[in-house]
Amino acid sequence: MGQILADQVPGPAAVSRAQALSQRAQMLGLDLPPQAAQRLARFHELLARGNERMNLVGNAEFEDALDRHYADSLAPLALGLFAPGARVIDVGSGAGFPGIPLAVARPDLQVTLLDALQKRVVFLQEAAQALGLDNVRVLHARAEDAARLEDQRERYDVAVSRAVASLPVLMELMLPFVRVGGQAVCYKGPAARGELAAAAGAARLLGGGAPRALAVPFPCRPDWERLAVVCLKAEKTVRQYPRKAGMPARSPLGQNDKP
Repeated sequence: MGQILADQVPGPAAVSRAQALSQRAQMLGLDLPPQAAQRLARFHELLARGNERMNLVGNAEFEDALDRHYADSLAPLALGLFAPGARVIDVGSGAGFPGIPLAVARPDLQVTLLDALQKRVVFLQEAAQALGLDNVRVLHARAEDAARLEDQRERYDVAVSRAVASLPVLMELMLPFVRVGGQAVCYKGPAARGELAAAAGAARLLGGGAPRALAVPFPCRPDWERLAVVCLKAEKTVRQYPRKAGMPARSPLGQNDKP
């Protein structure tokens, strides 16, 4: 990855934030590469500035974002779900979580940030360039449309998504991007356990196995329960999926175990 621009020398606040981010990573059992914490602190400056122009996150205060966004995005790395050099797509990336923290912490990953809103895409492109993230690219499209593109369909080792939709909907939005043998990883809270049965029905229609809810170690906030819901891709997704834009959310698969 490129170096942080010379005219972006971090001030005291950025140094303090970098230290906090490094400490959080250590608590999660992660060793960040050199300059990773500084890059994440710099990203937060860009996020806070961007949040003044558009609604990227509900609360851009660093003290709130430290665990809610940064630690939460990084925590599943401790589960070994991302093989070296994996191609990863962040479906519905929004403000760049979890894709940008993953790309910063694991420069070996090739990360695509997918979002449907043009102004968020512009923010993500500018942030990736400012941070020198050569392993990040940004794609402007709805997931239902992008998954039908020849260079996107079943091209990824891992699809990730965080706080986007219910599990049955996510299965249809994510699995078409995943190659056979790859996996979808959904960032979720404890309520996701109640969605697993419907998600399993949806996954079967899309070529996936039964989703599993893995507990994500989160010692920085022991009062929070975080899950990584993992679905392995067993077979190719039939061409009828995903359905046209908006249909997965309006009529989720798996409710009656049939399309």
